[in-house]
Parts: sequence; C-alpha cells; structure tokens
Amino acid sequence: MKFSYYTDRLVLKILDGTSACDVLRFHSMNREIFEQYEAQRPYHFYTEKYQRKILNHEFNMCIKQTGVRFWIYKKTDPACIIGTVCFRDIVRHIYQSCEIGYKFDPRFWHHGYAYEALCKCVAIAFFDLELHRISAHIMPNNEASIRLAERIGFEQEGIAKKYACIRGTWEDHIVYSMICP
Repeated sequence: MKFSYYTDRLVLKILDGTSACDVLRFHSMNREIFEQYEAQRPYHFYTEKYQRKILNHEFNMCIKQTGVRFWIYKKTDPACIIGTVCFRDIVRHIYQSCEIGYKFDPRFWHHGYAYEALCKCVAIAFFDLELHRISAHIMPNNEASIRLAERIGFEQEGIAKKYACIRGTWEDHIVYSMICP
C-alpha cells in the first residue's frame, strides 16, 4: 500500500502529526455538521496537540494495517483538506474485513468529490489491502451518506439497533456492505 494515491481530480494522502494544523482547521471549520453524526469529542479534541497525537497514532495503525485514514485534497488546491475516508477495525485471517467511514467539507458537496474519493478508496481496500468485505454503519437520517454508499455499490443488510452513542444518545444505524468483486 502507498501513502498517497491520485484520481482525476484528487490526491488521497496518509498524514502524520506534522499535518496537525491542517487537520485541526478541517475539523474546526466543519464542527457543527460533523458533530451531528459522531461521538462526543473530548474537551481537547479541537487542539493542535490532540490532532498531532491522533495523526501519529493513525499513521502507526496504517503501518500495521489495522486502520487506514486518507485525507482528501483537490489537485488544484493541495493545501486544503476537503474530506477524509477511513478504514477502521481491519480484521485479517478468515474475515479480511473492515468498516469504512467518511466525511467531507460541505463546501465541496455536490461536485462528485466524495464519490470519486470513495471509489478509489474501495479499490485500495480490495486490491491493495486485499480485503474481502467493507461495512458501513450509517444513521438513518444521514440521507446524503446513504445515497452515496448506495451509488458506490454498498447494499443494505439491516439495522444495528442502538449501535453507537452519538452526542449522548444510543442511535440505530443502517448496516451496508460491499464484497470484493
């Protein structure tokens, strides 16, 4: 697996702690929209120190291939993060599976960037990481994420009741999956 990949319009990079300032800016600018769908953040999440620590941890997970997070940039603006796609809980042996998560800056919605990035990331998961199955857990009210997952080829499998604690409430999630072609 490589640490950067390219599509027609995008650059997908694995970052380390040296990019903490850029990642903090991405999270801070999109805090209101992202926090609707995420676990409650620790009080120091929105600090450069915390982001540096997380990025270094994620970089080490990537080396071990237990988790991979790509940060997405437009080729025409390589200094501005527009989104992120991650593979978490990579399980090997008889499973060869993971869960995918993604989020994009709303300023870049409806331009096909998320679709382009996710298509590339799914190909990386199946062919570079040699995974067999990718799962996505999506809150029922996250209609944009559901449409995107279905457009890419994820199929609905069912409902995971009270799957994750989001902002202090246990929320149901729709389970989607994709199997390696």
